[in-house]
Amino acid sequence: MLPPRSLSRLISVAYGWRGLLVGLLLGLPQAGFAQDDRGYKVYQFPAHMIPRIDGQTDDWASFPSEYVVGTNQLWDDSKRYPAPDPANLDVQVRVAWVKGLNRLYFLYEAYDNYWDFSLPGLHNDTFELVVDGDLSGGPLIAEQHPNQELPLMERYFAFHGVHAQNYHIFTPAVGKDWCLAWGSQPWIKQLPYSNIAYSYQFKPGEPGKLVAEFWITPFDYAGAEGPARAVESVLSDFKKIGLTWAVIDYDDVKDETKKGFWNLSKQHKMYGNSSLGTVFTLMPLEPKYQPKLQAQWSFLVTDMAKRQVTFRDESQGTIKKWHWDFGDGTTSTEPSPVHRYQDAGKYIVVLTVDGPAGSSRMAKVWDVAVK
Repeated sequence: MLPPRSLSRLISVAYGWRGLLVGLLLGLPQAGFAQDDRGYKVYQFPAHMIPRIDGQTDDWASFPSEYVVGTNQLWDDSKRYPAPDPANLDVQVRVAWVKGLNRLYFLYEAYDNYWDFSLPGLHNDTFELVVDGDLSGGPLIAEQHPNQELPLMERYFAFHGVHAQNYHIFTPAVGKDWCLAWGSQPWIKQLPYSNIAYSYQFKPGEPGKLVAEFWITPFDYAGAEGPARAVESVLSDFKKIGLTWAVIDYDDVKDETKKGFWNLSKQHKMYGNSSLGTVFTLMPLEPKYQPKLQAQWSFLVTDMAKRQVTFRDESQGTIKKWHWDFGDGTTSTEPSPVHRYQDAGKYIVVLTVDGPAGSSRMAKVWDVAVK
């Protein structure tokens, strides 16, 4: 029997392939075929510069201006407004990530001439966000489930938001949760999987500027049963992810004809099919934040019975020489050696690397243990 994590991953892959097959039959664009990759980028913050979730913008000062996605990138596919008008709505979105954390950080700044958020339901100015962390593509809502013969709620609990997620983020949220996580897994909008802070001074019906600073966790598998079997999307340098959004702008509590649906995707139904969205690339650290030389490494016990450990060099910079001290009196000069320990124990393993920028050492104390 597969362990829960492996089973979850298998289910996630199955959903992605099912979406692919259905998309091919219906003529829809799918992952690896027609995703809209316009060159959008996700900025990487250094680990010591992780943004505080406080609704302030000062810790986003290093964010490159060319990565900002503004209102000029959106179109109103409700066809009520021919072109963006910054006097009516002006939006800027910044997206970032931090290596080692499977989180997407957002800074959402918007000026609106009429903020609509007095009602308790969906009628609320909204930033609707769709994320597909492994770019698996395909439908993600019950209404677009490949097998429409299944009862609606069965489709909802087994499928909706499982392999890709949709967040209706209320801007702002007053007297209600900060978002509708559109699916059967509301746990994804709670700590430790997400967090948000707002900053604004206006009241309903007034103009003004809003700042929403938040992060979310993308999932390859997020089931209704809760986080125990969930599989986070693993983020890494240059990885491409499915990510798109729309801004729903209400301008009258009673008159729905004044609502705008400002879409980043060229496809209206991006909200329910991640293949109809846009693609973002996770960028590496900018050179100014990268050390010229820094030793780093990881390991994996690949055969416990034989006390065999595989070491992997993960150092940064130009490296000419490697020296491994395995802590048992033996050494190696290979970049990523495989070592077999003779005796059980806990070992201090040291990697020293040399290059044009000098020398760097990384020791891990008793991390490597074999029995």
